[in-house]
Amino acid sequence: MVDRLVNSEANNRRIVFVEQCFGNSGQPLAMPHRVLVGEGVLTKMCRKKRKPRQFFLFNDIVVYGNIVISKKMYNKQHILPLESVRLQTVPDEGNLRNGWQIISPSKSFTVYAATATEKAEWMAHINKCVQDLLTKHGKQRSNAEPCPVWVPDAEAAVCQHCKKSEFNVINRRHHCRKCGMVCCNSCSNKRWLLPHQSSKPLRVCLSCYDQLSSAQSASASGTTFDL
Repeated sequence: MVDRLVNSEANNRRIVFVEQCFGNSGQPLAMPHRVLVGEGVLTKMCRKKRKPRQFFLFNDIVVYGNIVISKKMYNKQHILPLESVRLQTVPDEGNLRNGWQIISPSKSFTVYAATATEKAEWMAHINKCVQDLLTKHGKQRSNAEPCPVWVPDAEAAVCQHCKKSEFNVINRRHHCRKCGMVCCNSCSNKRWLLPHQSSKPLRVCLSCYDQLSSAQSASASGTTFDL
């Protein structure tokens, strides 16, 4: 099906329309051999709560963004190359059902579909596109360390590092960009360059900082060190 849609007029028109829906804030999406495989609304687990996001699956990338006007306007576009994407199912728990994690070096998060069937279809189509990229088009699987899935704020009443500091209006929550845990400021006041996430040093917890520092020292001395 995907092969038949490559460079078809209908496919090209649809991609141009999606590109226009993101306006000037989005990156160009129309490219030779790119196919829009599917689209839909998924619920993304954000830092503070779950929010609906519009997702577009292409044969080489996943694109998602905030919904401004349904099916007409989106913003805050994010693009994930499929060769770097891995999926991991999330067990149902209470009202949180039909979820899975989208994991990549630049961004990782949990999404939820409306039904189990929709979840299965999304995961199957994404995995098929990834497999086709790797086998048919010669893309290489990224070996970069995946970005962690952040622990939602609501799941941490106290710092997950020191286990003592209680969060409130003054004592704010912070996320370690290396492990995704929720920490107080004192337990996450270090910075480290994580190049697949940002060109600037990012906040990390004390445990991750110690591990990264040890690994860097070991590398400089020629010693093998596993994080």
